Amino acid sequence: MLNDENTLRTQADVIVYIRHLAAGEVNDLVPANALEGVGHPEDLFLVSSAEGQTLAIVEGRDAAFAAARLHDLTPVSVH
Repeated sequence: MLNDENTLRTQADVIVYIRHLAAGEVNDLVPANALEGVGHPEDLFLVSSAEGQTLAIVEGRDAAFAAARLHDLTPVSVH
């Protein structure tokens, strides 16, 4: 992966944080109609960069970890 300066990222740069979203948090992050197709809105997980930027909201913890790994990122669970 490359960063903004087009140099190779170090291992520490590819860490992403995954945490469970409380119901109220989801409403603050996405429009109300964005949850229409979600089977279990109580099972949503936030994937964020080390800088705190939201990268994805994924249904299911295992799916969040798999999505991070699919993009060559190192997922870390946060409580």
